This record gives sequence, C-alpha cells and structure tokens, in this order.
Amino acid sequence: MPHAPPDLARAALLVVDLQNDFLHPDGAYGRAGQGAPEIAALPARIKPLAEAMRARGALVIATGFTLQPGRGGEPIISPHLKELRPFLRRGDFLPGSWGHALVDELQPADVAIEKVAYSAFYMTRLEWVLRKLGVDRLVVAGIVTNGGVASTVRDAHVRDIEAVVLEDGCAAFTPEVHRAAIEALRPVARVARVAQIIAEIEAA
Repeated sequence: MPHAPPDLARAALLVVDLQNDFLHPDGAYGRAGQGAPEIAALPARIKPLAEAMRARGALVIATGFTLQPGRGGEPIISPHLKELRPFLRRGDFLPGSWGHALVDELQPADVAIEKVAYSAFYMTRLEWVLRKLGVDRLVVAGIVTNGGVASTVRDAHVRDIEAVVLEDGCAAFTPEVHRAAIEALRPVARVARVAQIIAEIEAA
C-alpha cells in the first residue's frame, strides 16, 4: 500500500540512544565486550536520512540514556539494570560526558533529550518540545529495538503522535530479538526502511 511522504514541517527523526558509551569501543559497553555488528552499522545507515530530513526542514532529535549521579557521585542504577549490566561504573552515561554524547557521525542533533528509562517520554521534556514545535510525526531509529525504541514508539502511540519505525535503522543485541520487536510494533506504527523514507522525501 503506497504511503504519503511525511510532512516534514511536522516531522522529526528521533535517534534513540546512539551514544558513545553504547557504540564506541572505548565506551562502557565496548570495554565490556557488549555489542553487535547490527548496532555498530546504524550510524552510517541513518546519516543520509538525517541529512535529507534536516535539509528539508525536519528536526533531528537525539535521546541519550543517562545515569544520573547520586550520593558521592555514584550513578543511580535501577536494580534490574545493575543485574543485567554489572560492568556499569561511575562516569558511564554521565550527563555532559563524552560517553553520554551522540556518536560523532550523527552530530549535531537539533534537540537533545536526556532519559533515565526505556521510553524517551518517561519523565523527560520530549513531549513538551514536540508540542511546542508542532511536531506530531516521528521517524524512529536507534537502539535497542525491544527496549528504548519499542517503549518510545508505544508511548508516542498513546499520545497520538504518529511513528514510523525504521526496520533497518534500529537494532538489538541479536537479530532474533530485533525481528520479534519489529513485528510486535506493527499494530502501533508504520514499519519502513531507510531507503524507502529517503525516496519518499525526494519524490515529494
């Protein structure tokens, strides 16, 4: 079924958590040997779309998973995350740090949103920014498909914010988990590929 091209005046590319601490070999996950080739490939794949959307007036919004410093500067880490990722330490995902930043290949973002949980809407200013800027359509890329991406897309859906999930612009730590998450999002979002959205933009 053909789709109308996105109204770029009301659209944003939402890049979820493509940060140095997740992707760079010297980041928190890289030091721990935690990664996947599908995740590492995302910035280069998404960059042409970010450029095409920005050139036509759309915003690029980047979320950054954040470990807020608490008492004595120790990061506040939820118990489930501590159990899953015991290698996380002081200074990882620290606001303003190199590790917290969006990867160089996708810099600069027009808007940066710090987030402390899976969803980019949970206790952040994202919805406020979108409403103020008249954005009600998101093209969503990033990691992980079954975590930050899925939670954000579902939260967009209940807020009547349209979402397009980029099937090849998102990734998880295994292809199987990624595929399952994409299928589970079809009832609440359009699923498309990066080249498909670029072609629609260029044809508009």
